[in-house]
Amino acid sequence: MGLLALGTPLDWPDTKPLAEHIRYHGITQFLNTWDKWKDQTGKGLLWGDEIEYMVVSFDDDNKSALLSLRQTEILEKLQSVTLDPALEKHKPKKCVAIPTFHPEYGRYMVESTPGAPFSGHVKDLIAVECDMRFRRQIIRSLLLPHELPITLTSWPRLGVSGENFTEPPTMPDPEGSSSKSLYVGQLLTNPHARFPTLTANIRQRRGSKVDIRVPLFIDENTVVPEGMSAPQANGHSNPAKPSPGTPYIHMDAMCFGMGCCCLQITFQAWNVDEARRVYDALVPVAPIMLALTAASPAFRGQLADVDARWNVIAASVDDRTEEERGLKPLKENRWRIPKSRYDSVDLYISNDERNKPEYHDTYVPMDPAVRQRLMNHGVDDHLASHIAHLFIRDPLVQFSETIDQDDTASMDHFENIQSTNWQTIRFKPPPVNSPIGWRVEFRSMEVQMTDFENAAFAIFIVLLTRAIISFDLNFYMPISQVDSNMQRAQERNAAKSNKFFFRKNIFPLDRPLTKYDLASRPRTPTLPSPTDSTTSHRIPTSPSTANGSHNHTFISGSSTSLNGHGRESSHASTRCPSPEEEEAYSDEAVEMTLDEVINGRGEGFPGLMGVVNAYLNSLNVDVATKCELRRSLDLIKHRAQGRLVTPAAWIRNFIISHPAYKKDSIVSQEINYDLAKAVDEM
Repeated sequence: MGLLALGTPLDWPDTKPLAEHIRYHGITQFLNTWDKWKDQTGKGLLWGDEIEYMVVSFDDDNKSALLSLRQTEILEKLQSVTLDPALEKHKPKKCVAIPTFHPEYGRYMVESTPGAPFSGHVKDLIAVECDMRFRRQIIRSLLLPHELPITLTSWPRLGVSGENFTEPPTMPDPEGSSSKSLYVGQLLTNPHARFPTLTANIRQRRGSKVDIRVPLFIDENTVVPEGMSAPQANGHSNPAKPSPGTPYIHMDAMCFGMGCCCLQITFQAWNVDEARRVYDALVPVAPIMLALTAASPAFRGQLADVDARWNVIAASVDDRTEEERGLKPLKENRWRIPKSRYDSVDLYISNDERNKPEYHDTYVPMDPAVRQRLMNHGVDDHLASHIAHLFIRDPLVQFSETIDQDDTASMDHFENIQSTNWQTIRFKPPPVNSPIGWRVEFRSMEVQMTDFENAAFAIFIVLLTRAIISFDLNFYMPISQVDSNMQRAQERNAAKSNKFFFRKNIFPLDRPLTKYDLASRPRTPTLPSPTDSTTSHRIPTSPSTANGSHNHTFISGSSTSLNGHGRESSHASTRCPSPEEEEAYSDEAVEMTLDEVINGRGEGFPGLMGVVNAYLNSLNVDVATKCELRRSLDLIKHRAQGRLVTPAAWIRNFIISHPAYKKDSIVSQEINYDLAKAVDEM
């Protein structure tokens, strides 16, 4: 959730008049950072993960599992114990530092991060699972005997009407709470002033409570509550929303979305060009990983006809007015805005020549004055458009003490807008007065039930980013197809049954990798081996000059001269491709199964796992370490093949096969209790 500032938050009527002030100074702050960092290089690959836990209170006598609302007390203990030098004695050798813990939106949630960034060394990759296990052990050691930390994406019984689902109990307060929810009370929300203010200001700006509708899974004995069959579209553009007449599960508060847990990975790039290049490449990957990690089949005590949280969380913070949602003609507002501020990416941002205009095939409103100001300062069109699009949004929380800031020493106004554009991928400028460089945050994955799974997905994404850079991979495809994939990724059993658009030709035309390359030939590694202590780590950069000609040195026991695309120089790059080659390397994205996207579909497309394995083969790594990494990668491989099911499929099967399930789509307290116990035992 980021830094929680201290101060007096303003309500929406007091924040609204400050919107232009905040936007103007936010752009000033970005430009100051841009001037300082646009030509600087960082320290190479550093990365970290964020995992969110739910703290669950068990009553074994009554077979109930409730969300424990002791976040404040638990975090105080965690801060105390992590500062105690005695904890070092219990830290596993593989863990570099004592982990850190943070608050999250729900008062039953705790977020954890590694105590220090992981490096690009392979030894750090094989330490990830150990680090995650250590974090869980620390949390667990400080809980009450009847409490456990669980990594579930959504709590199946959050907001069940007329029944208790928290410890201590909390009741809805439709008149006095910040959300005015009919289903959840104020006590569920983190008490820091930012959170209830954020909740209230979203509702006030929107002009009504948030309206979350998830298709209901219909079983033999399912009874559709009166009024829960969608009479008309509710103003949200996502096609996965229930169509007219479709029974749905209704939710009406930010907590239903921001109270979900996820797994996020943040990478530091070598420079701004590399960050933008990785950002673009990961945009089409985000829906694929959402489908592969899907873990949310139940909401408000009922089975849903979806497997993932994304549309729920998008609707939970949708502050668009009726005009912005297209329900009324524009009068008070400037734009019709197709998406919630929590949604999928709308624009690619790299200056790569392969980032073609035709890929930007959706309506994307942007503030023309912001865009022009950025371009007048020397920011290129792609990045200026990205920021101008983010800045169509209003600030949601402003503290009275920080209205006026020193724009050379703060990024708070920029982050006010940036940090409340919750997209699948986030491009992050360097913080003020920090050695941290340009970063990219991968945000679409759902949290997994075990530390092994979470570590495996973190490792896979890190290795994929290195393969993207090393092999100069091209994942560009129309944004409209990425949006379509985001909706397909959330459908029930999507990982096994759905097809997804993905670019079939991902290698550079002048030097495509062959089957031989992918199987055994070392290419251009960027991760040094753990034993290579005599050389420094350098990550290749994207071309920054007009002709894109640079040489870079990579670590593999020797140096290799490369052209501007991170490949060995070759006369092949200057010849004209034949018509057959043009056809073979067309821009077309085709529909593939998840298995094909991950594991390949013949010689022409090796799959994401194929390029990760090729990259891993290129490293100077001992056999034992490679085997350990492949153990993690096999999880992704087998899940894409359908040999291992997603958490959503496992949870759904657990519920419908439970002896107490009545084929009525209801997740009872007894079923929920046994589910939580089973997850912990795993």
